[in-house]
Amino acid sequence: MIEITRTYTFEAPPDRVWQLLMDTRALASCISGCERLDPDPGAENRYRVRLAVKLAAVMGTYDGSVQLVDIRPEQSYGLLVEGRGRPGFVNGKAAIALSPEANATTLTVTGEVHAGGAIARVGQRLITSAARLMMDRFFKRLKAIAEGRAEPGAAEDSFDEIADQS
Repeated sequence: MIEITRTYTFEAPPDRVWQLLMDTRALASCISGCERLDPDPGAENRYRVRLAVKLAAVMGTYDGSVQLVDIRPEQSYGLLVEGRGRPGFVNGKAAIALSPEANATTLTVTGEVHAGGAIARVGQRLITSAARLMMDRFFKRLKAIAEGRAEPGAAEDSFDEIADQS
């Protein structure tokens, strides 16, 4: 099991950050390797996802789901994630909390991930580093959208340019 806690500050009010966290188009544009993020017609607040991931020598596509639970609008929610692909499986859960800070919002993510198969064999330290990198990149892109420096659905390259300027 891998545990991760990260904190991010957005120069935007909580309602703006929350709105983006509920916008699948914005989210999909922030997830590296995201090929699909669609509502699951079989369950409320669940989404089907397809990601192309490369971690060291392990590459592959993962199909899975993301379920939002314990939703408290503009305050917090939980995520239940599962994904499977040729390189193995990943299951996890996270708690996301927003706190207003003057004209900004602090977002805290606390989660845990379980991996199995070839992806687990690359080592816990490498998986932990990759997970942190993916989260940091995701929230850097989301922050750019929240702060008006990028548009939801913009190409990934445009976010890299924004990230280089921040």
